[in-house]
Amino acid sequence: MKRIEKAFKGKKPLIIYATACDPDFDTSLEFFRIILKYADVVEVGMPFSDPLADGPTIQKAHERALKSGANTEKVFELVSVLREEFPDKGIILMGYYNPVFVYGEEKFIDDAAAAGADGFIIPDLPPEEGKNFSEYAKRKGLSPVFLAAPTSTDDRLKLIAEASSDFIYYVSLTGTTGARDELDYPSIKADIERVKKVTEKKVVVGFGISKKKHIISLYGAVDGFVVGSAVVKKIEQLDKLGLEELLRELKNGIKEASNNT
Repeated sequence: MKRIEKAFKGKKPLIIYATACDPDFDTSLEFFRIILKYADVVEVGMPFSDPLADGPTIQKAHERALKSGANTEKVFELVSVLREEFPDKGIILMGYYNPVFVYGEEKFIDDAAAAGADGFIIPDLPPEEGKNFSEYAKRKGLSPVFLAAPTSTDDRLKLIAEASSDFIYYVSLTGTTGARDELDYPSIKADIERVKKVTEKKVVVGFGISKKKHIISLYGAVDGFVVGSAVVKKIEQLDKLGLEELLRELKNGIKEASNNT
């Protein structure tokens, strides 16, 4: 069984995003080690100079990483270290298409697979334009994951579901990433139900998810949770204890909600 599949077996995984090499390679590695004590799957952000889908917190993380000399090779190096230390955890690369294009699509997939990555999310690569890229990735054992949004039509959702391997990433908000205090639970649940009508694949929710109460409120509707900006904020502050507290809170939210179902 693939690691991503295994992450969903009998549970709803906690998926954590952090930017590679933020604020530098060694410090980033320390934070990823903390994250992987709690997360079932980690999204390793690939630094890029113009991260349009991301809010200010993650944009600043990209800037810090690039200033430290981050590039695609460094990202793969970080992934290979994490894979050696955490052989059973899922590792997904998340980044924008431009660096992939510059690196070379097939070389990128080959090197990502060699480093130990399990899949990728490219927010600005639509499934119809990334068909060849995705098919090559699947042949190499990597799982492409595409984003579904509140504005996605039913036909679009079917296309996204067909192109995605193990799960679909539902974006709970229109606009950029960022932690929120309150979420529109009824709208999110209704949209996720719409996604689930067109596919039997797992659906995880991200963008705005940052608190235990978010997880408990949405637990019955989704198959997993992605948290990014709240984690990246702790890394920006170099707050290891605060990060552990946040991760414990999120993990406890899943545990509590599971026990109540």
